[in-house]
Amino acid sequence: MTQHTDVVVVGGGQAGLAAGYHLRRRSLDFVVLDADPAPGGSWQHMWNSLHLFSPAEHSSLPGRLMPAQAGQTYSDAGHVVDYLTDYEKRYDLPVQHGTRVDSVRRDADRLLVEADTGIWRAKAVISATGNWSRPFLPAVPGHEVFTGRQLHTVNYRCPADFAGQRVVVVGGGNSGAQIAADLALEGHVEVTWVMQRPPRFLPDDVDGRALFDVATARRRALDAGRTDTGGVASLGDIVAVPPVRAARDAGLLQAKPMFARLTADGVRWADGSHTGAEAVIWCTGFRPALAHLAPLNLRGVRGHIPTDGTRALGEPRLHLLGYGDWTGPASATLIGVGRPARNAVREIAGLL
Repeated sequence: MTQHTDVVVVGGGQAGLAAGYHLRRRSLDFVVLDADPAPGGSWQHMWNSLHLFSPAEHSSLPGRLMPAQAGQTYSDAGHVVDYLTDYEKRYDLPVQHGTRVDSVRRDADRLLVEADTGIWRAKAVISATGNWSRPFLPAVPGHEVFTGRQLHTVNYRCPADFAGQRVVVVGGGNSGAQIAADLALEGHVEVTWVMQRPPRFLPDDVDGRALFDVATARRRALDAGRTDTGGVASLGDIVAVPPVRAARDAGLLQAKPMFARLTADGVRWADGSHTGAEAVIWCTGFRPALAHLAPLNLRGVRGHIPTDGTRALGEPRLHLLGYGDWTGPASATLIGVGRPARNAVREIAGLL
């Protein structure tokens, strides 16, 4: 059965909900198609100890402040899931959970959105699928011979799963540092933390509030033709959240350069030495989940779709939201996605 609407939003996480809020305010007819069976987006799949970088009031979607979590300065992932669930209900957003979108195609003056539950013909589409469903695993020599457990950030939950084991954590970003700290502080896991370059910790007093301001200032400078400030990357790679700070100060986060290859029972270093391991956790990032847009043939450099703000240059009826700075400054964050969502919906309203 084919259904008709003004706008289809693909993805019901934080970006999709922010888009839904502004679509509702514009009184447009829309639907949000979300592959997850329950509200909460990728936050419902995070590891147990994960907390926000910013206080709750600085981690909010448009229209509704996130309430503080009792006893916590920085809310945990479960609190964020509760907030997003309440947000969806509060604004009566038409989210269809458990609906996977397979493709978006051109169909004369409409875009055809093909999902596993049916087909939608829309005047515009907002893609807000994020990147959590597309983890990146580097091609490392020996990956096929390692007999231990290999997993990505998306599969990690808690240190208890690795009690008594030797674990290699690969990755110099926030997820690598936080997971390495989580394991090291537990005390019953032998952790080796490796990365391509020495870790760069941000100053201890920098949290998500400052990062959002820095990212916004960089985008404004670029838009005005001024010199690139470097943004967040100019400050460092790792936010020193309390567990990371505690592990670092206790000497438990001693980073090593990347190993040369995996072996059957561990890793071999460039100097020929060997470290045994029962598990390797790849905290090596993600790629944007854009496979559903392949029929539009819009991919550019590094797999990104060229955009003007959130609007796809090759298809003005398509907007991309929440994938990172290339679709709006800090748009992959709770507090940062509101502004590009508003701008995208304003452009769509003008198009319609």
